Amino acid sequence: MGAPTVTEVAAGVHFVEGDAVNWVVLTDGDALTLIDAGYPADVDAVRQSLDLIGCRPDQIAAVLITHGHVDHIGSLPALLNGSTPVYLSQPEVRHVHGEYREQATPIDVVRNLHRPGYLGWSLYLARSGALKHVTLPAAAPFPSDGPLNVPGRPIPVPTPGHTSGHTCYLLPDAGVILTGDTLVTGHPTSRIEGPQLLAPIFHHDRQRTVEALDTLEALDADIVLPGHGPVYRGSIREAAAQARERAA
Repeated sequence: MGAPTVTEVAAGVHFVEGDAVNWVVLTDGDALTLIDAGYPADVDAVRQSLDLIGCRPDQIAAVLITHGHVDHIGSLPALLNGSTPVYLSQPEVRHVHGEYREQATPIDVVRNLHRPGYLGWSLYLARSGALKHVTLPAAAPFPSDGPLNVPGRPIPVPTPGHTSGHTCYLLPDAGVILTGDTLVTGHPTSRIEGPQLLAPIFHHDRQRTVEALDTLEALDADIVLPGHGPVYRGSIREAAAQARERAA
């Protein structure tokens, strides 16, 4: 895997772009919160991103997850020491525990290999460890409502659709919203740039994903950090509206 790119988009808010998926590091003094963590093969890139920020894995006070797909939780079993708390929404806890799966299957991918970008992306999946069934048996639901008592104090925003328990994270003081895979700005299988939805095969319930854009539009943020694609600097309302228009 290649070297990650780290951008501090606001004080203590570090946006990390990996080869094909992003994660975010929130720093507060000597402690940090890691939000999402890439594919299994991204573990060295996650460690490198922390090093670029001047941090170590043992400074991770908590891990937050937008959703339980392998490209967002894959590196965690190798990265964490077993005592670091991992939090996500109640519905998504069962997902990362391995009780059910809401993810595009290899058959779904094969059926789309004739589309531009899918062949190269499928080869990347094989190299990234995407075929592994990664589970997080110790992951737990958010311990409280509202701002979480972890570095950065992000506020979970339920956005079911991409998966049943997908969650975005709002950082109101920084004017930042982490949109996970509800809204992205690019993907190896997409020929367009800017705010958009992922292709239909990636969503458990695409209609609910479209409806989740209403939730994002109601927020106050002008820096959008997606799960895939570059940072979007502009109103989340504008970004959600553009994604909805493209989805239609």
